[in-house]
Amino acid sequence: MCTVSFVKTGDKVIITSNRDESVIRLSALYPAKYFLNNKTVLYPKDPKAGGTWYVVDEKGTVLVLLNGAQEKHVISPPYRKSRGLIVLDMIGSDSPIEYWGTLDLEAIEPFTLVLFQNEKLYQLRWNGTQKETTALDTNKSHIWASSTLYPAEVRQKRAQLFQEFLAKNQKITAQDLYQFHRYTDPDNLENGLVIDRDGALKTLSITQTVIEASALHLSYYDLIKNEQAHSDFSII
Repeated sequence: MCTVSFVKTGDKVIITSNRDESVIRLSALYPAKYFLNNKTVLYPKDPKAGGTWYVVDEKGTVLVLLNGAQEKHVISPPYRKSRGLIVLDMIGSDSPIEYWGTLDLEAIEPFTLVLFQNEKLYQLRWNGTQKETTALDTNKSHIWASSTLYPAEVRQKRAQLFQEFLAKNQKITAQDLYQFHRYTDPDNLENGLVIDRDGALKTLSITQTVIEASALHLSYYDLIKNEQAHSDFSII
């Protein structure tokens, strides 16, 4: 939930996310299909609260969570609801972007959402007091990093590395993007794309969706167990 990229290449949309978390947190359940409010959704589940940081639905909608909004906030619990459950509330609605407009976020910790819905891309932010909705150009590539873990200068460096990667790869594949998320700046364990901060905070997994025509393919890479899981969706 801490580094996310969006790339449209040819007729494919590729959305990739690295999850950075405390190693003492319970391991996520591998992606599975669930029936939520009369629609089928697919996501890895956080067993602590039952929510998720990355979910797709049968319409080809993708919703990805990052902790924090524009800048790092002061944590002020108790919070009314887990942000991962907010993600499920949104994906379970008829239209996540419309639901966002009416969603009550009082007493919810700040967060950022990347939403791809009906071939449109949005950045949705809640900073603890107000919402921000930004429509983004799907013909451009984008990258985000969590403000709670990465200060502005690190996020800027990430953006620079991303632009260098794009410049070197004229025809980008899903595997190229996986390699970028997995191996960029590998010696920088503090702020590289895959981190290991004194064995306490690590990049636990990489989740990636490829959308093309009427099909969606989700890949999940568990970096701790060195295992993979793959699922396919026919988009209706």
